[in-house]
Amino acid sequence: MDRWLNSLEETARQALAVPLFRYLSQGARDGTTASEAHAAWAEFRLLPHVLRDVTEIDTRTTVLGTELTCPVAVAPTTLQRAVHPDGELAMARATAATGSLVVVSSNAGTPFADIGATGADWWLQVYLSADRTLSEPLLASAVAAGAKALVLTVDTPVVGTKYDGAGPTVWETTDPAILRVNAEPDLSEAPGAEKATDLGPHDIGWLAETTGLPVVVKGVLRPDDARRCVQAGAAGIWVSNHGGRQLDRSVSTAAALAPVAEAVGSEAEVYVDGGVRSGLDVVTALSLGARAVFLGRLPLYALVGGESAVQRMLTDLQDELVDALRLSGCRHLGDTRGLAVRGPLTGL
Repeated sequence: MDRWLNSLEETARQALAVPLFRYLSQGARDGTTASEAHAAWAEFRLLPHVLRDVTEIDTRTTVLGTELTCPVAVAPTTLQRAVHPDGELAMARATAATGSLVVVSSNAGTPFADIGATGADWWLQVYLSADRTLSEPLLASAVAAGAKALVLTVDTPVVGTKYDGAGPTVWETTDPAILRVNAEPDLSEAPGAEKATDLGPHDIGWLAETTGLPVVVKGVLRPDDARRCVQAGAAGIWVSNHGGRQLDRSVSTAAALAPVAEAVGSEAEVYVDGGVRSGLDVVTALSLGARAVFLGRLPLYALVGGESAVQRMLTDLQDELVDALRLSGCRHLGDTRGLAVRGPLTGL
């Protein structure tokens, strides 16, 4: 039986303009981290329970108080309206229909108010500018439109180098009218509008105080950094290497997850992204300490087929998760803890 999810990347490759697909799929520099992401999850093996009643499987969870039918949500990505005319609206409607959640890029091509009007649960991804006050209009717009949390991206003091090769880049071929439509007034040329290179723990508190929303810190790979974020008031720690698009040769999120989750404990929620492509990957992530996983490229590839394809992608992953949980002897998501092992077994 063919697995439809496996076809999404090739379908996108065939359907999208070369510069656009290259931008969506590429990693930084030599692409080492990006290319290793999915295989890193497969390095773990599962120790299933037996003799357990798995007639009913419960995949429900919450993230910062928002109920999800399944611990799978959509990470922030730009250029969604270049992939499909409905862009963020299709993504939001699909997550609403499946009981999921979407994180909206600060570079989104759809007004926040329109995204909020879909009824989807959504968070805003944030890059802070060198002059923090220049970020305030965007934040206020998101709060007014119903964003439930902020996701502070901390791994991008500068944009990682990509090797585009010959031909036009995506920025030369994309209509600027579908980029950063929420950046009103346009402050991109104002002094201090560049990305902040001096981010610190104090910015977590500043964001929470400015907006009244919980703050998730995205881009954490080290336990000591995770602790600093929690101590500064972060409500969530998001283990991410930016899809391999920032520091090449950075560690995989699969490898970083368990140490970060251990350092955080119960003081904040822990999420992960990076190369998750199956229900087995989701079970592995849950076992290693994630409360939920977020998908970046996969929803973008599905978006080529519009809202229905994104909805099918999320539904298929939930079905795979149910199957993996049942075969693992786990009725509830919490039963997965300790299920994944790495390397030779020396004892149970």
